[in-house]
Amino acid sequence: MKTPDWLPTYDSGYRGRCPKESVEQATFFNRLRKEYPDSWGAIATHIKNEGKRHRYQIDKDRAQGLTKGASDIIIPGCPSFVCELKRRDRTVSKWQDGQQEYLKAAMDCGSFTCVAFGVDQAWLALHDFIDCQSKPTITFPSAS
Repeated sequence: MKTPDWLPTYDSGYRGRCPKESVEQATFFNRLRKEYPDSWGAIATHIKNEGKRHRYQIDKDRAQGLTKGASDIIIPGCPSFVCELKRRDRTVSKWQDGQQEYLKAAMDCGSFTCVAFGVDQAWLALHDFIDCQSKPTITFPSAS
């Protein structure tokens, strides 16, 4: 799988048998919620936009905010963490419609964006993101 030059890529170089993407994702979220239950694990989300749907359901989901190509792991923050998780062996992974465009838009809005090949690489990306969080933050005025 080819990645665009502008997109940070976390790839160990592994080639061979590896778990399906859904297994890697479940492992990531389970570990995140175990190790960071009151912070990143409490707010991380996956927007389910995989699978087949009828045209009516697609239109309804989009009207309610579903975005085509939304990344697998999204953690709100300043910046937000937006990670497309693929299988550990990049040669058995492929882009779905809208994924690269979503990542580019997130990057252009200031998010920490990346593609990670496997849960271990996603974990490295997460810690790079956490390191970004230790920098001074923006203070927003409270609502009156």
